[in-house]
Amino acid sequence: MSPEPPQRINPDTAVIQVGRQENGSSLVAPIWPSAVWQTTCIDDAHRRATTVRSSGFYGRYGNPTVRAFEQAIAELEGAEDAMAFSSGMGAATSTILTFCSAGSHVVAARQIYSGTLAFLQGPARRFGIETTFVDSTQQGAVAAAVQPGRTMLVIVETPSNPLLELCDLDEIGAISGPFTVVDSTFATPLGQQPLAHGADLVLHSATKGISGHNDTTLGVVAGEEDLINDIWSYGVLHGATASPYDAHNALRGIRTLGIRLERQAQTALRLATWLESHPGVSRVYYPGLESHPQHDLAKRQMREFGTIVAFDLSGGIDASRRLLHDITLIRCATSLGGPETLLTHPSTSTAVSLTPAEKLEAGVTDGLIRMSVGLEDAGDLIADITRALS
Repeated sequence: MSPEPPQRINPDTAVIQVGRQENGSSLVAPIWPSAVWQTTCIDDAHRRATTVRSSGFYGRYGNPTVRAFEQAIAELEGAEDAMAFSSGMGAATSTILTFCSAGSHVVAARQIYSGTLAFLQGPARRFGIETTFVDSTQQGAVAAAVQPGRTMLVIVETPSNPLLELCDLDEIGAISGPFTVVDSTFATPLGQQPLAHGADLVLHSATKGISGHNDTTLGVVAGEEDLINDIWSYGVLHGATASPYDAHNALRGIRTLGIRLERQAQTALRLATWLESHPGVSRVYYPGLESHPQHDLAKRQMREFGTIVAFDLSGGIDASRRLLHDITLIRCATSLGGPETLLTHPSTSTAVSLTPAEKLEAGVTDGLIRMSVGLEDAGDLIADITRALS
């Protein structure tokens, strides 16, 4: 008689259970600070040096604490495996350079993180990798840009940074030929499941919502084991090695991801709804709003609408400067996903590398504010913004 399949559990329960393979009887993941492990003989050293994902040989090849984090993300994403990096950009650049070389073609969403955009337009172009940028919100646009036999990667981000635009994950998953990569940082593994829609790889800056406490710099990519092993083979040479301390902090953050995401998303919707009625705000961007042009798509493919709200101030740069100067409870900082509510002015910070034309195309105006909603009381946040806008 064959054993019964394991019981499927709710994602909010899964975050408590995952990533414990290295724990033994400890409830907390142990930190392995070792950069190197002793070998018993030449043959043992050779075995470890030639083993894929070896976590008992040399820190650049693998680490047990980092491995526990990778296994946790793989389970949450429904992936066969995952690989961690020292940052989200480490994950993105290693993935691109694993599969692309001189003469390769990439299709990338125009709505993509500015760091990824800068890498594709800068180093990747110098290496002979050509990129076609498309509006991923337009039905069929991504697939139409694929050049059969030449396009190696399709890279999209949903929801996008900073305007929270969405692309249809079913459309991305249906693309055949190139490997498809979804940057799902804003959603987190509990917000949506790109692999379940057919995408090959899902990527996160785990610095943000996954870790959730502003004390970790970490990236991760998850997908089929063979693809992750290919990325590992390049990543060993690239050297964007994840720290065991950061991996430990991220595992701690995962334990509260479900309850944090639920609370922050509820507050985000309340703030977005309130901002829509404020006379000093010309437009609000949040997938949970019925006014969002892709609200129906968000309902179809997202479990939670996310913790980020963007809004345009009617007064432009002057209004932005006053708001960020006069807030007292909310903080001005460039990251997101942590317990503190943060305001960012993308035009002068996260999107500063873009040209004026690129900012215009991306919708990054002088009045645009990105808000990462934290765990404070929603009424207190509204009162703080009200005072600052007055």
